[in-house]
Amino acid sequence: MFGYALRRTLSAIPTLVLVAISVFVLLRVVPGDPALLILGDAASAESLASLRRSMGLDLPLWQQFSHWIARVLVGDFGTAITNGQPVLPLIIDRFSVTAVIVLLSVLLASLVAVPLGMVAAWRQNSATDLAVIAGSTLLLSVPSFWLGLMLLMLFGVWLQWLPVVGYVGFGENAAIALTFIIMPVVTLTLIEIGQLTRMARAATIDVLRLDYVAHARAKGLSEGVVLFRHVLPNAFAPTLSLIGVILGNLLGGIAVIETVFTLPGLGRLLVDAIFQRDYPVVQGCMLFIAAIYIVVNLLIDLAYPWFDPRVAVE
Repeated sequence: MFGYALRRTLSAIPTLVLVAISVFVLLRVVPGDPALLILGDAASAESLASLRRSMGLDLPLWQQFSHWIARVLVGDFGTAITNGQPVLPLIIDRFSVTAVIVLLSVLLASLVAVPLGMVAAWRQNSATDLAVIAGSTLLLSVPSFWLGLMLLMLFGVWLQWLPVVGYVGFGENAAIALTFIIMPVVTLTLIEIGQLTRMARAATIDVLRLDYVAHARAKGLSEGVVLFRHVLPNAFAPTLSLIGVILGNLLGGIAVIETVFTLPGLGRLLVDAIFQRDYPVVQGCMLFIAAIYIVVNLLIDLAYPWFDPRVAVE
């Protein structure tokens, strides 16, 4: 297990290097001058040149890249151009907001979708199955921003049960913080239920056709025992892989949801930094997102054998 984890971790290094190079180059290809954005259009050529020199933007690209990578290797992601804050603490602070919402959403979606998909597979081609398929397809078809706006209108504007704008951290007031994340969590949960339900249903149908399931039924076991003791472990494995992909994508930044609900998360930080041409923040965010995606999928791979004994990790 340790050797497998070590090999996967080492194999992630080329991916991180490629991400770093790609982001660094693309940022400098996109039109826009950070110095001009900071000083404004009325700035003189001398002040612009002085600011570019202090930011290191006058150096050749290979020198800029080598200096940045050398700092990253010691945990220094640089300083934000727009506000002068250290980039890494800023990313971690914003990521804590995103992580709470994403983890709660994926957990709730999994708790609902997996049993729902299994029941639909068990009652394949029945009215229950058709209803589950229709519901999951509908949820897949609904844009997350539209659903979020509808929840804002209903519970925030019309009923005034929940706050519409702003955010309070759990460290300040946990009870109030909970009211700010209810709608984002519900929005993501409903969206992800559609994907996970369809995957759980398809995986369960495949497992129900296997011989050992027929043998378990022949022994006189109840359908509940067959489903949750014999079918669930193997049927959950493919769904677990999808959960890993969803977690990686969402932890990388749910920019649309964070914008709709005005949440100070990682996705919104990245989008704002792109518009402001804040090179250190964009580079740091993209590298952090790639690392999170790799770590999440590594953990999913390591957990896979627990649910599917046919898979061995050496």
